[in-house]
Amino acid sequence: MRFRPTWVEVDLNAIRHNVRMLKPDTAELMAVVKADAYGHGDVAVARAALEAGAAWIGVALVEEGLRLRDAGIDAPILVLSEFPPGSESEALGHGLTPSVYSDGALGRLASAAAGRDVGVHVKVDTGMHRAGVYPPEATPAFVERVIEAGLRVEGLWTHFADSAVDETTTRQQLDRFLATAEAVRAAGVEPELLHAANSGAAMLYPETHLDLVRSGIAIYGLEPAPGVGAALELRPALTWRSTVVRTARLPAGERVSYGLRYRLDRDATMATVPVGYADGYPHLLSSRADVVIRGRRCRVAGSVTMDQLIVDCGDFPVEPGDDVVLIGRSGDACITVEELAGLAETISYEIVTRIGARVPREHVAP
Repeated sequence: MRFRPTWVEVDLNAIRHNVRMLKPDTAELMAVVKADAYGHGDVAVARAALEAGAAWIGVALVEEGLRLRDAGIDAPILVLSEFPPGSESEALGHGLTPSVYSDGALGRLASAAAGRDVGVHVKVDTGMHRAGVYPPEATPAFVERVIEAGLRVEGLWTHFADSAVDETTTRQQLDRFLATAEAVRAAGVEPELLHAANSGAAMLYPETHLDLVRSGIAIYGLEPAPGVGAALELRPALTWRSTVVRTARLPAGERVSYGLRYRLDRDATMATVPVGYADGYPHLLSSRADVVIRGRRCRVAGSVTMDQLIVDCGDFPVEPGDDVVLIGRSGDACITVEELAGLAETISYEIVTRIGARVPREHVAP
């Protein structure tokens, strides 16, 4: 039940469309739904992605994978980081697929597997240096230890550091990964799946598709970098809405919100909207961002507060109960995630993932 008039709408048809546009003809697609599907709601998004042709689901945490299993999702789920100590039996018992790249995690997995057929995905650090077997040349020996531990090498993978922008580094990482895969094969192990491409690489470099592509940000209709994926006509899936709860006509010279730093240079109607930085609307958008009311852009006036913000509507007629669009389209006016990210001096990933749990998600399929 929702009482507070602030919510997020997620268009599941947009998710399905984006998955269909992103899935290569020659490879399978993994829909990455970590961080509650980048703020879009993981269970509903995972179902929509699978309906549209995704073969795998990717998560960051064991808890995220368990939540999907509890919701009845039975597709393969890869946990993109190593299982934390103590979680191995629970994770394997629910059929989560582990990533592994350290001897400590390998030993714990082998103990938890207890003779079961468990396929793992060995991650290789080809240059991002966040996680993975490093140097890449150490991978064949590590893979041999995986086999000796009684586990099966289902996948071999890596992650690109800047595929949406830096072609040189991306190609260098791909070359290192392919050389590593060849060395693993030469050692007598044939991984079932090779995967390297994230959203940027999947859209820009077909040679990175291999057996599986991992699409995260793009399945939500957002660009990994400006202009990347424009030709695919991806559809943003998320609209963030609220409602005007109060209006006041103020004279020129009045100042509003915390710090009283926003001063009116003319008479204006001010509208109060029940959403704030506790909901994930960045404080840096104070006096910078616009919202859309009745199809018209209106400026956020002064400081974004914890639970509310004030909007300068000028002489535009606004009333309590009017719809407010924080992200999305209303009439001919549109506020994009990328626009807010630029104003907040961050990236689109952060804007959507920081929308808080107290903002309900309503999934629609118009």
